[in-house]
Formats: sequence, C-alpha cells, structure tokens
Amino acid sequence: MLLGIRGWAGVTIALAVVAVVVPIANLLVPAGSAFHLSEYSVQLVAKIMCYAMCALAMDLIWGYTGILSLGHGVFFALGGYAMGMYLMRQIGSDGQYRMPMPDFMVFLNWKQFPWHWALSDSFVAQMLLVVLAPGLLAFVFGFFAFRSRIKGVYFSIITQAMTYAMMLLFFRNETGFGGNNGFTDFKRILDVPLQTPTMRMLLFVITGCTLIAFFLMARAIVDSKFGRVLQAIRDAESRVMFTGYDPLRYKLAIWTLSAVMCGIAGALYVPQVGIINPSEMTPAASIEIAIWTAVGGRATLIGPIVGAFFVNGAKSWFTQAFPEYWLYALGAMFIAVTLFLPQGIVGLLRGPNGIVARLRRRSVREEEGSAS
Repeated sequence: MLLGIRGWAGVTIALAVVAVVVPIANLLVPAGSAFHLSEYSVQLVAKIMCYAMCALAMDLIWGYTGILSLGHGVFFALGGYAMGMYLMRQIGSDGQYRMPMPDFMVFLNWKQFPWHWALSDSFVAQMLLVVLAPGLLAFVFGFFAFRSRIKGVYFSIITQAMTYAMMLLFFRNETGFGGNNGFTDFKRILDVPLQTPTMRMLLFVITGCTLIAFFLMARAIVDSKFGRVLQAIRDAESRVMFTGYDPLRYKLAIWTLSAVMCGIAGALYVPQVGIINPSEMTPAASIEIAIWTAVGGRATLIGPIVGAFFVNGAKSWFTQAFPEYWLYALGAMFIAVTLFLPQGIVGLLRGPNGIVARLRRRSVREEEGSAS
C-alpha cells in the first residue's frame, strides 16, 4: 500500500477541504457569516500551497538525497515567468498604451517581440515551457555538477551563485522580461477574466489538487526502490557506488524532477498573486525554501508542507503587526529548530521520542497498571 488507512484518510480530508469546503465557504456562505472565507484568505492559502510544493521538492533532494540546494528559487521563478509571458500576451490592447505589445516593451520603444516570445500567445506552448525551462536548466547544471562530484557545501554555494547570476540577467531590460518590475497587471487566462470569484476559486482548487498529487507522487518515489537508493546515496554514496549503482543518474533524475515541481508551483503562483519579478530569484528566496523544509521536518514529506504553512503564516502575521522584526523572528525560528528540534515540527509529534509516541507509552503503562 502506498499509504496506510490513516494516510489515505488524511489525503481524502485534504482533498475535500480544497475542492468542497473552501469553495463553499468562499462562494456560497454570505460575507457576514462567521463561516465565510474571504478573498484575502483564499489568496494567502493558495500562495502558501505553491510555496509548499517548493518545500516538498526540496525535501526530495535534501531530506531524502542529502543535496542541499540554495538555488531552487530560480526554478520557481522560471515557471512563473513562462506563465507570466502568456498572461502578458492575454492583456492584448488593454494595457496603458493600448498597444498589442506589453507596456514595458512599448515604453522601451520595441517594435517587435524578442525571439523567445515567439510562442508566448499559445497556452499549450507556454505550459510546456513551464516544465522545460526549469527542467532543462536543472538537467544541464546538475549533469556537470554531479559528474564533477561536487557535493556538500560546495554544491550549495554554486547553486546560490547560479541563482544570483539568473537574477542579474532578468533584471536587465534588454532581456525582454520586464526588468526590475517584471510582469504584472494580468487581465485574463484562456480569454477568461482572472479577477472573477469563480476563476480565482478554480485556480485555488487546481493548486490544492496539484499539491496533493505531488505529495502522493513523492510518497510513491520514496517508498520505491528508486527512493531507497536515494536514501542510500544520502547516507553513504561511496558504498552505493561499490554495489554497482551509478549515483549520477539517480541524483540527476531527482534533481531535475524537483526543479520541474518548483516550475509548476511558480506557474500556479503567478496568476493568483498577480506579479512575477526577479525578487523571486534572490538568494534569500531560495534560502527560505530550505528553512520551510527544516522547520517542518526533513525526510518526512508532510513536514515541509507543515513548515511552509507555519513559517509563511507567521510571516503574514508578523509583517502586519511587527514588520521590522520579521527577519529576526525568522532567524530565531531557524536557530531554535536547528538546536532543539532537528527533526522539525513533525519530529516533535512523530518518531520514537515524539509527543504521540510518549502518549501511547503512557497509555500502555496506565492500562498495564490498571490490569495489575
């Protein structure tokens, strides 16, 4: 079985909440009711679900393969830019300058679209680009890095360097990606207005279902022979080589898959948040993905999802109540988890020394005492 009974029950509940409970609470329950879910709350949860996909992808390569990436923000942003290009073409002549080209191109006095915008008016082509752009970059980068046996902190540093280089590239106006401002002011997707409650809820449901599908896929991977080899590579790569396996193929496959997952998350993020710019490629954005994974609990799959919701929920509250203290709170949270909760929030609940195990042992002792 892929999941136990409790696992499938949790998946079913999550699917029901995403596809039934939230749409009803947002679209059908009156705004004055205590059970109404506001548009702000829906958008916030949708954004965090996109972040949770990135954290889940990070868990596959860091928690289960032992590869710490500080560059996954670039894959998230590439998927977002691929979707953003299509959304910019969907604006048509409704922009500020009433021209068929995006406003930033008109402002820069461009007369025609760059070559990489050739298929940007095709939804199918751009959705393929959502997968191919991060996947191809990850494959090429990973092939040379893993073939050179770069690992540990050195690999983390070069992934951060890659992210910084891509950020500088996308900041340049001549690249055709909107420079510092990026893409925004989206109007439609598939000729349907984005700002209608029905479309926003449809995007929310698609995002939630995608997160659940990614979780099930990740669970299937780690429970398979492929996943066991990944964990062996994490624990003792040299012994894996001695037994006849080629770590390069396994690491490259999971590295590329995790990049594609981040790209899809970025593509779902952009139409719901309404903007994509090079700030998503900053080294800090990639470091945050690692923090979500560590806070939730590495090598647990559910932990990174919990961590993404916990950290970003705290960020949403802190940036409103005490905006100047958020970075201090984030740093303190990461230090506290590193020192006192090495298995993260989920490790506090699960595992041989977790709260659940302690309660079970206490219950057993009480039963034995009452029986005697």
